[in-house]
Amino acid sequence: MRKKLSLVLFIIIAVNATFAQNITRIDGSRISADSLTRLINKLMQKANVSGLGISVFNHNKPVFTQTFGYADVPEKKVFRPDQVLYGASLSKAVFGYIVAQMVQEKVIDLDKPLVKYLSKPLPDYKFERKTRGYQDIAGDKRYEKITARMCLDHTTGFPNWRWFEGDKKLKIRFEPGARYSYSGEGLYLLQFVIEQVTGQDYETIAQQRVFKPLNMVNSSYVWQSRFDGNLVLGHDAGGKPYELSKPKTPNCAGSLSTTLDDYTSFFTALMQHQGFSKKTFNQMISPQVRIRSIKQFGPLALKDSTLNDNIQLSYGLAFGVLKTPFGRAFFKEGHDDGWGHYTIAFPDKQTGIVILTNNDNGESIFKELLAVAIGDTYSPWFWENYIPYDMK
Repeated sequence: MRKKLSLVLFIIIAVNATFAQNITRIDGSRISADSLTRLINKLMQKANVSGLGISVFNHNKPVFTQTFGYADVPEKKVFRPDQVLYGASLSKAVFGYIVAQMVQEKVIDLDKPLVKYLSKPLPDYKFERKTRGYQDIAGDKRYEKITARMCLDHTTGFPNWRWFEGDKKLKIRFEPGARYSYSGEGLYLLQFVIEQVTGQDYETIAQQRVFKPLNMVNSSYVWQSRFDGNLVLGHDAGGKPYELSKPKTPNCAGSLSTTLDDYTSFFTALMQHQGFSKKTFNQMISPQVRIRSIKQFGPLALKDSTLNDNIQLSYGLAFGVLKTPFGRAFFKEGHDDGWGHYTIAFPDKQTGIVILTNNDNGESIFKELLAVAIGDTYSPWFWENYIPYDMK
């Protein structure tokens, strides 16, 4: 039986909070800020979620930003919107934003093989850690076909991460461009090539292009000592904190540290397509490859079905995309032990949401929270493995 959190959760934190009297859903109906607050408290209590941060957007601007519960359960430290948390794969959304700028500026071409940007064969580059090298695929020339587009729409043929493989080696599982298969390795390859092209490390690029322009003062792809003491910890289902990772090397696919305040600023800029043209934005959120797998991960990721044909589930450039009666939508998630994050926006309705949770139970409330907060009943919750708490 699951251990209950033996403390009072769901303390409403009003620091830097933003409230509209009413929030407009994608279908035009409305929910009051008070009603949404009560729902969140109720869901967190039922599902034993340690802490949650949320921003809801109307007219491409945040109208409700709030944090709930605890940043550190044993220490009973409340969750605040300016506290640093692990962004997990929300890292990839910021990277996609940066690459979109570079494509518009013609720094990089989406369809030019990445090896053509390098001065020597990819496997010949020496890395400090073999987990970042490409010696394993030296004999498989299919790597020469991989493009930036394939990295961004997850069709490189790479596994998610080589260390998940039985032999811990990088390999190309299928013909590049042939099929969607989520891959942090693909994004990291594109990061490496961009670093070679620009002569800058990725952290410098992110600071110059995103964090400083958007005043994201507590965001970084490498750990900053000033983050210590201002933290949100990830927790297991019983409320026990996991050990905090403090990355020393920037990884565009998964080392982002950020805050609710900072990521709300980023998502605002994204929804308003700041930093690039509307044409470039539309290209980012246009389908590049259709997704028919039953699940995003695990054995069912290799089995196809028609389960998501009604939303035409696809992948764009760094974002999942889908079609609804209220227009297109784009989404990006983040997941790791102790963390469950989800973002989705409906550009035709200028409505969106950012949800950040610091507990293994967090994703179990996403389905209901999305439906009530913004009227989103289209996110592929089963494909994402966001199994509701009352269905487990």
